[in-house]
Amino acid sequence: MSDTGEKRFDHPPRPMAQRVGAILWPSFFAAGVCTMVFFAFVDPLELRDMTFPRLALTRQGGYTVGFFAFWLATASSSLFTWILLRPASRYNRPLQDD
Repeated sequence: MSDTGEKRFDHPPRPMAQRVGAILWPSFFAAGVCTMVFFAFVDPLELRDMTFPRLALTRQGGYTVGFFAFWLATASSSLFTWILLRPASRYNRPLQDD
């Protein structure tokens, strides 16, 4: 430990905005790509008719719901990856001075 009594870690933690951005920006991009590819082959109105025929949903509303569903899925994937890649030393023990 240092002379001041503070614990020294291997690297400082990232600001919250940087951590959130690192999760949301790539997932936003991936959701946009997934939405374009999926709806190039699937019509949202036909999908609605097969799943929820009584739901009053426009084609544009279907694209919007689909985009946010893809964004939620890709953000969940990014968040899980971030959780798995956190350095153990930051959360378990401070570094020891030699």
